[in-house]
Formats: sequence, structure tokens, C-alpha cells
Amino acid sequence: MNSPDAPTHHRLLIVDDEEATRLLLARIMSNDVNAEVSLAGTCEQALRLAGNYAYDAILLDLLMPGIGGYEVLREIRSSSPNMATPVIIVSVLSDDETVARCKRAGANAYVVKPVDRKSLVSTVKAAIAGRKHPRKHPKE
Repeated sequence: MNSPDAPTHHRLLIVDDEEATRLLLARIMSNDVNAEVSLAGTCEQALRLAGNYAYDAILLDLLMPGIGGYEVLREIRSSSPNMATPVIIVSVLSDDETVARCKRAGANAYVVKPVDRKSLVSTVKAAIAGRKHPRKHPKE
């Protein structure tokens, strides 16, 4: 049984084709958000993980080989255990049309690379706190 002061563990999925970025984001989320992190380096891997497990939040890059991050977002929102999971786009793209397109497709927040650590952490924490339906733990 956890004590009331025990830190809450969150489960996050980080999707980025750049290994250095995945590892940096994983370290930040592990240390600052107390998160258990799953990593996906391809769109296909991201969809497989998102289709099999409900996360507390998903950090998603847009510029990925294959179908791309935007299509991954659409697939997650259309049919997966993560239909209501907060998705935070983390991208080098910063134009207003891209940001608006992602919001229309269901992104909860948009963070521009290179990320500001404090801003990213507060965005992820706010997204998790605002989540309407807590994730269900997988059966043991």
C-alpha cells in the first residue's frame, strides 16, 4: 500500500525517430515527472504500443519516417486504448498552421524543439492532471 506522500508513478510513451531525443525526453520524464517510460522509434512501433496499453500521456514527434507523427496522432485518436490520453506534440515545426492542424486532430499541447525542460515538464504534468479517465492497469 502506498503512503499518501508516496510519489505517483505515471506511464508515458515517447515517440521520436531520433534516439538522442528519445533518451533525453525519457531522462527528463523519469526524473522530473516520476514516469515509467516506453520508447518508440518508428510510427509502426508507436501504434503497436499505443494499441496495446493505455498511457497517462504520449509525447509525439511529427517529422517521422513512414506515415508520420500526424497520422499516428489520428490513428491513436480514432481507435486505441489512448483515444482520451493527453498527446503532447514535440516538434521542430513551429508555424501556426501546423500547431492548429495538430490541435484539430486531437493534440492536447504543442511544444517546440529544442524543448525548454521546465516548460515541457509543466505541460506534461498539467496534461496528466487534467486527464478525465485514469488509465487502467494491465492485468497481471
